[in-house]
Amino acid sequence: MMLPSSPGSELLAHIAAHDPSFRDGVAEALLAVEKRLLDCAAGSPDPRVAELTGHLAAAGGKRLRPLLVLLGAEFGEPWRDGIVDTAVAAELVHISSLYHDDVMDGADLRHGVESVNSRWGARLAVAGGNWLLARAARLAAELGPDMVRFHANVASDLVVGQLREMTGPGEDEDPVDHFFQVTSGKTASLLSMAPAAGALCAAAPPAFGRALGEYGRQLGIAFQISDDLLDLAAPAELTGKEQGKDLAAGVLSLPVILAAADRSPDNAELRELLAGGPLVDAGDRRRALELFAASPAPAAARDHLRRRLDLAGAALAPLPRGAAREALYALCAYIDTRVAGSAAAKR
Repeated sequence: MMLPSSPGSELLAHIAAHDPSFRDGVAEALLAVEKRLLDCAAGSPDPRVAELTGHLAAAGGKRLRPLLVLLGAEFGEPWRDGIVDTAVAAELVHISSLYHDDVMDGADLRHGVESVNSRWGARLAVAGGNWLLARAARLAAELGPDMVRFHANVASDLVVGQLREMTGPGEDEDPVDHFFQVTSGKTASLLSMAPAAGALCAAAPPAFGRALGEYGRQLGIAFQISDDLLDLAAPAELTGKEQGKDLAAGVLSLPVILAAADRSPDNAELRELLAGGPLVDAGDRRRALELFAASPAPAAARDHLRRRLDLAGAALAPLPRGAAREALYALCAYIDTRVAGSAAAKR
């Protein structure tokens, strides 16, 4: 049985509950990934650089991307060499994006600890994120040309997603469509790559890899929507991030987009607050959070979330039955309930 502080324990508690031996095998593999991840993230010979680049890796996290790599590998030969490094590379790309995201958003907290930009400044945070991305690329290069292509595509998608978020929707573009395009790049591209890369490394049939990639893409979009909702509903002690951080940064999350488009009289105050741009004033931010609690926008966003989870589940149909497929279904259920669970804990 995994301890609460073990890597991925939050997710492992939700998968393969009916098959403890499978869950324990995945837990053991995650421990190997964690050890290798910490070694790679803090792998600079300069201790000052190592402290900076290893900061968020040491702070922990859900380890969703490494878990998806390991589950994807279950549809091939999961004992093959390179699968641990594939999982580590996926998490390094994710952590590097957090360094950059926190600079963009001016975040002070991440995974319950001081953010890198808050502790070392924006310039070093960007450089540290770049170092982690380069470290992931080096691992990918050691895994072969197919894995290099995976990582090159993900890096491109991440940057394009970030740029599209910064530039905002075009004059004639639907903001909701723009949100899904941004999310497909910034969040879903890496969650799509992770299980497909695991399957590739494990020599699974190509059709399985394609199914896993589509599953990860839809799961990633749903995961981003759940994060958007948690930003409005869950306090920092539950998420490790400041509540209302997206509002303070002016991020066009899905609930914000839906609320801004609501022309009903009851929504007038919230719409006016959102129209003013980033809610840097703490009082305005608190009021907006209160108004969101009574707004229909979060429920509408949850409808989008559930539709994406339905698509993720449908993508698993070509995969053989077994503990790995059931674990992937269980991750859908976990994402569906994490917002409601946080709201209940808050009360």
